[in-house]
Amino acid sequence: MPELEVQRAVAAADLPADADFRRWAEAALRGRRERAVICLRIVDEEEGRQLNRQWRGRDHATNVLSFPAGEVGEAAPDLLGDLVICAPVVAREAREQGKSPEAHWAHLTVHGCLHLLGFDHQEPEEAEQMETLEREILARLGYPDPYQDPDRV
Repeated sequence: MPELEVQRAVAAADLPADADFRRWAEAALRGRRERAVICLRIVDEEEGRQLNRQWRGRDHATNVLSFPAGEVGEAAPDLLGDLVICAPVVAREAREQGKSPEAHWAHLTVHGCLHLLGFDHQEPEEAEQMETLEREILARLGYPDPYQDPDRV
């Protein structure tokens, strides 16, 4: 079971509860990692933009950033890494994509956790594997396919 620290650096009334974030992270890690320590920071657009610019060279806020801990050794063997999710971007994307905010938060938490585990989507084959895994995890949690076009349903 993951140990998840949730930091709320943005004032928004509609953020998921810590228990939801823990449930989503646990679902992503189940069968892949028995123990993990993750820090999840919920940020505003300004901090999201600054971090994306600093670490990815992109001058805009993005929905989720993952910072894997890598090989941290004996000092913190369970440390998996940090996730940063930008609340205004999540809200905007959910509206624009016709998704429930809760389902989108769940997806981005699962997506970020999979990145911390080493999954990626840079190459088509990697993307297919990661997206399939995301669909399976989210379906077990009771959420719809995050990659399904709502206009096609």
